[in-house]
Formats: sequence, structure tokens, C-alpha cells
Amino acid sequence: MIHEEKKTAKIVEELTMFFFAIGAVQINSRIEKKDGEAVITFQSDYDPVYKDKLQHLDQYLNGQKNHGMEGVYWELAGCGDPGETNQLLLIGMMTDRADIEINGQTVKLTLYKKLLN
Repeated sequence: MIHEEKKTAKIVEELTMFFFAIGAVQINSRIEKKDGEAVITFQSDYDPVYKDKLQHLDQYLNGQKNHGMEGVYWELAGCGDPGETNQLLLIGMMTDRADIEINGQTVKLTLYKKLLN
């Protein structure tokens, strides 16, 4: 199972770097494992100059899933330049769904990932 925990940690790492790249100064993350699923709660501020980077967040995180791609490419999460959309697309492939709330200069994400045995 440690393999699945590594994937979950990579997701949090990549989101952290993304939000640092768009000017975050306050980032909170939480991982909860329950019922064979990891629930990642992530909240951050951002610099309004980068608001356009958030326009397609739902599309990237809730786009088409490809679990075969996840199995091959998950280790690349966190390897690209912070803020690159291809990294967010990879996160979207690694999670089952994401709830996204943008209020003012705060973004709250809740991502769900089934944990395989």
C-alpha cells in the first residue's frame, strides 16, 4: 500500500508548488484515509495577478481519467516547472474527482483518490 501513499504525497507536493508559483503565502493541506480512499483537502491564497491560471482548474482536475497513464507517469508529478498545466493534468489523472471552490483570493480543493491494495 505504501505505493499509493507515495502517489498521494506527490499530489500534495505538486499542488503546493503550483500555488507557490501563483503567489501563495498561506497554504494548508490535509490528507485523510478512510474507506479505501484518500481525501486531500487543500486550501491556499494566490496573487490576483495569476487569476487566469485558475480559469481551467476544474477542467484539469476533473478531466478525462486514464489510470494506465497514472501507473506510468505518477512519479513525474513534481518534476516540471511549477504552475505548468501538464502537471495539473497529471494530478487530474491521479485522482478520481475534485471539488473546487474559489472565493475571492482563496482556493479550496477537495480531491478524492481510491487507494488500491
